[in-house]
Amino acid sequence: MQFLKSSLVELITQTSTNLPPDVRAAMSAAGLGEAPNTQASQALNIIFSNIDMAKDDEGPICQDTGMPTFVVHTPVGVNQIAIRRVIREAVAEATRLGKLRPNSVDSLTGKNSGDNLGEETPVIHFEQWEEDDIEVKLVLKGGGCENKNIQYSLPCTLENLGRADRNLDGVRKCLLHAVWQAQGQGCAPGALGVCIGSDRAHGYALAKGELFRTLGDVNPNPELAALEADVMREANELGVGPMGFGGRVSLIGCKVMAANRLPASFFVSTRASVSSRAITRDT
Repeated sequence: MQFLKSSLVELITQTSTNLPPDVRAAMSAAGLGEAPNTQASQALNIIFSNIDMAKDDEGPICQDTGMPTFVVHTPVGVNQIAIRRVIREAVAEATRLGKLRPNSVDSLTGKNSGDNLGEETPVIHFEQWEEDDIEVKLVLKGGGCENKNIQYSLPCTLENLGRADRNLDGVRKCLLHAVWQAQGQGCAPGALGVCIGSDRAHGYALAKGELFRTLGDVNPNPELAALEADVMREANELGVGPMGFGGRVSLIGCKVMAANRLPASFFVSTRASVSSRAITRDT
């Protein structure tokens, strides 16, 4: 368990201080795509400098290191209670080391715990699998991104887009509206994780899971792959741009999955993020 704790502290450190290679590449491409000497290019240059300094100094990329959300796969028979305890210890240690900012606030008293531990914090999801390794995935998603999450119940009417029906074109309209309504908030450009279907609560959880996908992958479902490509193209024609300053790049990723739903419901759940995520495995 001590080895697992060390791995978890390193996982938290890398997630907080170092963007994944695919995200760095996408952000670099965004910078090349913007016209020089514009507010958009200046905003991106500041973001690039911040990313580089965070990596070099192993300091948090953002002043808000988000809600630590762990997805843990364990072999059958592994003690998940012990793993939960070690995860909490690693979160407290990473906070003490300055790799996480103290973010856990009591919703009734307003008191900050100071160590990122509290009621239902961090968030930990366990799943069993038939492999010998323990796999831990971590996503850190700050309040700016969380505040711009949005869920749609189709059919509905969207400003400037009209009626969105219970079909993929209706979903496309919802995703474009999600980018537009954010207006650069949440440190855009970022990525969208999307779930079509399920219920309100699980749809949001599944949408967050899509943020673990790498930006360059291709959806195995041809219809969803086409939807992702269409949304990327159209969203980057909206002119929202980095931090809402206008420009050519408003979105660096769109990852969509579909889940079965109830006959009476058709939810489209979106989660915005700058893709601070990482994975570790221990035997």
